[in-house]
Amino acid sequence: MPITAPAAAAPAAAPVSDFPTTTRVEYVLECMQAHPGKNYESFYKCSCAIDEIAKQTAFDEYAEISTASKYLRLGGERGAEFRDPAQVKVMAKKYKEIETRAANACFLK
Repeated sequence: MPITAPAAAAPAAAPVSDFPTTTRVEYVLECMQAHPGKNYESFYKCSCAIDEIAKQTAFDEYAEISTASKYLRLGGERGAEFRDPAQVKVMAKKYKEIETRAANACFLK
């Protein structure tokens, strides 16, 4: 009978991203709409951007800060409840910083 190494000596698996596929696809489609033109090129650059974002933040945090960023665009009196709290502005700023770093890393203009 062959001698095998203990399971603990096995190499660790690469961490699995916790970003759902639907979230990644939604981001890529919105990104491509914001960067019209060369669709094939935009597809790869936008895919790169969401991958970079996923490296910088956990999905739960991404969901919160990206939602806060969308809240800032709500208009009217009813939108003020979601748009105006200071914490929303802090989260939206963090999202913008992460998104900017991802765009720079992936050559999105």
